[in-house]
Order: sequence, then structure tokens, then C-alpha cells
Amino acid sequence: MQSHINRITDILRRDDGISGAMQYTEQISWILFLKYLNDYEETQNQSAFLNWEEYNYILKPDFRRDNRACPKKDGKVDFAIAKSWDDLKDFVNKELFLYLKWFRKNEWDYHSITYKIWEIFYFLDNKIESWHTLREVLDIIDTMNFQSQDDLFALSHVYETLLQQMWNDGWNSWEFYTPRAVIKSMVQAIDPQIWQTIYDGAAGSCGFLIEAYEYMKSQERSTKDLEILKKETFYGNEKTPLAYIMWVMNMILHGIENPNLNKQNTLTADIRWIEEKDRFDIILANPPFGWKEKDQIQANFPIKTNATEMLFLQHFMKKLKIWWKAAIIVPEWVLFNTGNAFQDIKKIMLQDFNLHTIVSLPAWVFLPYSWVKTNVIFFDRVGGTKDIRYYEINLDRKLTKNKPITYEDMSDFLKCFKDKKTTENSWIVNISDIKDYDISAKNPNKIKEQIHRDPKDILSDIEKNNEKINWLVEKIKKII
Repeated sequence: MQSHINRITDILRRDDGISGAMQYTEQISWILFLKYLNDYEETQNQSAFLNWEEYNYILKPDFRRDNRACPKKDGKVDFAIAKSWDDLKDFVNKELFLYLKWFRKNEWDYHSITYKIWEIFYFLDNKIESWHTLREVLDIIDTMNFQSQDDLFALSHVYETLLQQMWNDGWNSWEFYTPRAVIKSMVQAIDPQIWQTIYDGAAGSCGFLIEAYEYMKSQERSTKDLEILKKETFYGNEKTPLAYIMWVMNMILHGIENPNLNKQNTLTADIRWIEEKDRFDIILANPPFGWKEKDQIQANFPIKTNATEMLFLQHFMKKLKIWWKAAIIVPEWVLFNTGNAFQDIKKIMLQDFNLHTIVSLPAWVFLPYSWVKTNVIFFDRVGGTKDIRYYEINLDRKLTKNKPITYEDMSDFLKCFKDKKTTENSWIVNISDIKDYDISAKNPNKIKEQIHRDPKDILSDIEKNNEKINWLVEKIKKII
């Protein structure tokens, strides 16, 4: 499977219409999605046939992959009738995309595949310039079998690598590729269970939801559990069309066939209108930070600030169900900033939520996208905060792009989190000792004792140093 994707990326790199990893990943994604949709429909049709039922195809016959792009004869592509030359390119650009862009029609159920098709293709275009490139890519992807769990499993890992390569290429400073080691440790600390709902309002490549799914699969005990896990567990938003199609594709490849994902800007929703029915049991997220929001966006929040990360924090607090829990990555300045809006938001968090744990991540975790130091905050909606347990992850090496943080680096934190132990890297601060809502991590085990010297002694040392300097100056003058 890796060799197939490598061949496709090599082919796309040579196409005049493709520029960089972002665009070839986008183009691979929409072609993969249509291949998945074709195999999904064939599976549904076969199942209906065995039950003496008729399956109603989602796509019209003229737009099904096996009828126009990759017609089959004896199980192989029939190149005698398969579209090629400019006919293939014209079909994709002038017929297929036009059909899919207006596909929603009267469908308003965002859970449905019909709605997903519309959301994916409405803002996308085919960027492949050469019909020959398109033909080659279609033929390679046609060899993949989305009806095979082995193929899906292999492709899911290859696709994750493809996404990481795109992020490493510097796709977008707005979206950071959260290291899998950090995601995995956050999920394990939160310990999600089947029948609990999980939400990420800044989904990116969907790493948190996928890792939670992988963690929860082992809990499955019945077909009902599996149905709940795949259809009624994972929710999220993503505002950019490119990230959205990659997000949907990533979830599908990991076994979640119809994820509950919205293509929308989370911050455009007025949080004053959020009710209990709109809330979730668990929130896992790494929201964007370092950006400034306009007044129209700020108007959706009781505490106005142009800091994106603080608006997301208000949103997540509002979206969390009573008695339930969240783990969110925030930049370090969120913890120590004592500006009015920052203080007001942290005041709500400390008074109305139990901010029980803060993990200080090492610097350079998000290389090559950002140098900003970050923390993970864990809080429950069970009443006010009494104590905050801190954990500082100390490494004996500097993180680099090629030597990122590992799961082993996070293992000591997970042990301390589970056992609630204090070590030289962990400590507890009582809420009464927090001033001006500065909740930054200051390890008391690392504070060196300050020796307060007598001013006369300090002055004496200065005079002695001056005497030595004057003596050296005189010697130099004699030499020159």
C-alpha cells in the first residue's frame, strides 16, 4: 500500500497543476473518497441482494466510478471504453465536479453520506492538469479494495504518514500536527468509554478522535456497542475545505464510515445558546492559538477577547456536560497572562470547573510548525477547583523535527497521573496560593536557594575587581 501511494505522489509531483504536498494530498483524498464511495455502494447493493431487497444508489449511473472512469471487464479496467485523453479531464471538470458540488439538494441531515459528499466537493476543484496523470492515478487507486479490512488498515497508516508529510511541508501555520505521543497520552489519561460522546471543535486531521476510537475498540462487547462507537460517539468541526476532506477520509480509513463531522468555523456559534443537549461527555482538542479574531466573532462570547485560544476555551467549557471531563492543549501564555479577559476566563474555570491537572510539555514539541511552549490542561465539570496537580515533562535531550517527543517520554506522567503521586517532576498547588489567576507551572523542586549578601561585601568585591582591572591596564600600557 505504501508503494502505491509513493507512486501516486511521484506522478502528481510531475503534473503542471500540482504545487507541493498540500495539493497532491488534496487530490489523492478526493479520488480515494470516490473509490471508497464506489466500494461502499457495491457492498450495500450486495447486502440488499442477499436479503431480496433493492438498493437505491447514492450516485446516478453516469457518475459511478465503475461506469465512467473505471469500467470493468472480467474484473479489470476495460481500457477500450474507459475515458481517456481530454474526454476524461472534461468529464471530471465539467460533469462530475459540477454534479457533486450541487449534490445536497434537499438533504439537511449532516450525518448522511449525501450531505458529506456535498460538503467535501462544494469547495474543491480538480487541480490535475494532465489527463494522463489522472488516468495513471485512477488506475493505481482502482487496485485498492475498500471492502477489505486489511487494505483499509494498511491504507490508514499510509494516509497518516501522508498527512504528516504535508504538515512537515509547512502547510498552514493555523493548524499544527499534534504529535501522536501527546494525543495518545491525553486519551489514556482521560480513559474514554463506550457510550460516552467525544468532541473536538478544532479537529485538524482528526488525530484525537481516531486515537480515542482505537483506544475504545477493545471495549466492544456487542454489535450495539460497535454501532454506537461508529455512529454516535465522535463529533467535531473543521472550517477549511482541504482539512475537512482529509479529516473525513482519515476517519473512514480508520473504520468510522460516516463520522459526525461538520464543515464549519466553531467560533461562529454563539455559546449563549448552547443547551445541555448540545454538550458532550469528553472534549479532546488542540485549538489554534496565536491568531486574532474580529469583533463579529468575539460577539459570540460573554467575555470578549481577540485571542483565538481564549475563545476556544470558553467554547469548550460551555460544550462540556455536567460531571464530565476535558483535556485541551493551550500555549503557555494562557496560564500566566493576567490581562482582564484572561483573568476573567480563568476565574470561571477555577470557580465552576475542577482544573485538577496541568502538564507542562517540553519546548519545541510542535516543531517545525511552532516554537511556542505548551501545556495540557485537564478539567472536569464537577464544581470548583481546590488543588491543581502539576507535572513537568523533563527530557535529557532537545526535541527536533527528526527527533520528536515519544510515547515513552510521556510514560512517567501517565504513571503519576494514575497513582496521583508527587515526584521531583510533579507537585500540588492549593487554590488559595494562586494569585491573579496565574496558574503557570513553577516547579518548587527546582527553585534554588537565594543567598542574600551584605551590600558592604558586594561593594568590596567590586572594588577588588576594579583594582585588578587597573593593574592589567597598566601592564598592557607598558607592553605597547
